[in-house]
Amino acid sequence: MRILIAHNHYQVKAGEDVVVEAEMSLLQSHDHAIALLDADNLSIKGAIGKAKAALSVIYSLSSKQRLQEKIQQFRPDVVHVHNFFPLLSPSLYDACSEAKVPVVQTLHNYRITCPSANLFRDGKICETCRGKTVPLAGIVQRCYRGSLPESIAIAAMITTHNLRHTWQEKVDAYITLTSFQKAKMEQIGLPSHKIHVKPNFLFDPLILPPAPADPYALYVGRLWSEKGITTLIDAYIIQDIKIPLKIVGDGILQDSLQRQVQRAGLSQRIEFLGWQKKPEVLALMQKAQFLIFPSVWYETFGLSMIESFACSVPVIASRLGGMAEIVEDRQTGLLFEAGNPQDLAEKINWAIANPERMLTMGRNARSTYEQHYTPETNYRQLMSIYEKVIRH
Repeated sequence: MRILIAHNHYQVKAGEDVVVEAEMSLLQSHDHAIALLDADNLSIKGAIGKAKAALSVIYSLSSKQRLQEKIQQFRPDVVHVHNFFPLLSPSLYDACSEAKVPVVQTLHNYRITCPSANLFRDGKICETCRGKTVPLAGIVQRCYRGSLPESIAIAAMITTHNLRHTWQEKVDAYITLTSFQKAKMEQIGLPSHKIHVKPNFLFDPLILPPAPADPYALYVGRLWSEKGITTLIDAYIIQDIKIPLKIVGDGILQDSLQRQVQRAGLSQRIEFLGWQKKPEVLALMQKAQFLIFPSVWYETFGLSMIESFACSVPVIASRLGGMAEIVEDRQTGLLFEAGNPQDLAEKINWAIANPERMLTMGRNARSTYEQHYTPETNYRQLMSIYEKVIRH
């Protein structure tokens, strides 16, 4: 099969970029011909660059032409779009339609209905714009990076393609990462029969032999408000949790969180490790007692949870959206009320007091990884979607 992948890279490498690289590697390992049409947000520089990007996000004729030329040269059986924002734009769909090539879109976020892409505002879930033809609140609230011009541009993109019925008519199949996300997409009017649930996957990490280590809890992720990191820090302060916490990742809240930890006298217990390369993250994960995933927005997936499962490490996660779908309470981890530091603290203390139960949950987590999140399982799911859109 000949597969053309389209993807707009972020300025800071994100989970979507990792997923694209993994899927391309997976397809190539099965001898499929792969071509890539990409764009990079690092090319957006200065006021002029931002102005051009704002225009491109609605409809980019140049990106459409690039894809038309790529289709003519490569002759793909299917085009798989991962991220079109902001430089590639939904014009990609028209190029596919005119060339009579089926197009699949993975929905890594909620961009086609929410200007901020995450259904999250002012520290809480926000669905004001979900399903609206014109996401006016996204403009009024400046939901994209607090910028009025950029929020207007994204709202204009959503409005334009709602009116053109682009989302309903120009895409042959959508991939959502959980059933929860599929339900949200159905609520905005995407045809149910076009939406396929296919989670992300993970190449099996090299499992190290167990080594003696002092127990610790682990957080892996950006230090942003929607990731729930403040809930985690508050839980440690409220209950004076004894198990050490290692925090992997960086972000805009890092300095304020470190000051908060220092004021609480917990600097010896809570360690900020900053950004780490994937091998180092997996090594830390394999030795952890459990991973804590306290996100307060509708995470579309959460790849670090699957990494934890692959390492036979249970997860303590928010009972919210797709997280509650991935983590089975008391089987592969524990669930707590999102944004509630008291409930999180109670779950952490239960985990500390019940190490044998947590070990069993870790073994269950590994079994769940082997059943649902391996490359081969994912490959079969992906090929089924491709074959369906090609047939129809």
